[in-house]
Amino acid sequence: MSKKLRVLYLQYTNPAAYPPLQHSSRILANEGWEILFLGSGSHGADVLELPPHPNICVKRVGFCLAGWRQKLHYVWFGLWVFLWTLRWRPRWIYASDLLSSPVAVLLSFVPGLFILYHEHDSPITFESSDSRFQKFLLKMRRTLALRAYLCVLPNERRAERFTRETGTKRPVLCVWNCPSLREAAKNKRAGTRDRLVVFFHGSIVPARLPLTIMDALTRLPNRVMLRVAGYETIGHAGYLEALQNHAIELGLSDRFEFLGCLSRQSLLEHCRDADVGLAFVPLRPEDFNQQAMTGASNKPFDYLACGLALLVSDLPDWRRMFVESGYGLACNPGDAGSIASALDWFLRHPAETRAMRVRGRQQILSEWNYERQFVKVLAHMSDLGQLREA
Repeated sequence: MSKKLRVLYLQYTNPAAYPPLQHSSRILANEGWEILFLGSGSHGADVLELPPHPNICVKRVGFCLAGWRQKLHYVWFGLWVFLWTLRWRPRWIYASDLLSSPVAVLLSFVPGLFILYHEHDSPITFESSDSRFQKFLLKMRRTLALRAYLCVLPNERRAERFTRETGTKRPVLCVWNCPSLREAAKNKRAGTRDRLVVFFHGSIVPARLPLTIMDALTRLPNRVMLRVAGYETIGHAGYLEALQNHAIELGLSDRFEFLGCLSRQSLLEHCRDADVGLAFVPLRPEDFNQQAMTGASNKPFDYLACGLALLVSDLPDWRRMFVESGYGLACNPGDAGSIASALDWFLRHPAETRAMRVRGRQQILSEWNYERQFVKVLAHMSDLGQLREA
């Protein structure tokens, strides 16, 4: 292995679509580590790029649609990663999605390599899957959890389930998907304005951005508007058009603005020009990931870093974390009246809303930032790096 402190990030998608990867890589790069990202394309988020850094290099293969060609594409991707590993000789492999687990398992047998597995979204259980390939991936996930030096998950419940499902005895750390200190420090807020800009960013799907938000706008003054930045997913292709058509039908064309799929820097600039951030999940979610989203969802943290008040789903963990702490309000995202009532409160209470924004951003600067979250991971990685140098 090389004597240099090197980390190879491995992900079978576009790593720029995952802010935690951007944050962790920059923390390591600023500490003097050399970083190489090996990824692929991603449907909807393919245009996103990681910001430049002298210690970070990004290489990606193109996106390939599902089918037999994708299987060949995946084999080629694995071979490509293996050759880069032999050539570049990193100390750490930072694998961060389920599809990267088979390749990471193979690399775990390379002498001198340490493996870190960061799971952003928990997969379906082995018993629930009827796909042979999915069951193969779940087996590889379990093997990787047993062989990895360190595992990272973004929510306490997800970490507990991961430990239980894989049976790993390795350290499993919970690292919330918070923004960086640098992003929160750039905040600039104007004084009280006549308008109320409601902001949403992320994957544009019914669970996150329901049609009821449009219905809610019809119950509010014209000075309340909605801005959306993000991308469609393969599972909900055409939903953005449905939102736009619904806005037209309701006469809201001038109060609904779609900004497109933006780089993170541009995204946060637009976010800083808003007042309230939407962070919705269904009140009765069937998907385990949606049941365990506090800490895992970067939306509320990003909004707070940009000086926005929050409007979140009225769920016990969301209410406890964001509403009772004084950073926003809760509502029923499936009820237009409930959404409208909450937004109307922000409109009628500008001083209280401003206080929420100030408290929330201060919490990001003091506690909820990625530098503070990642320090425990950095300690593990640095200790092994010093051990290797000795």
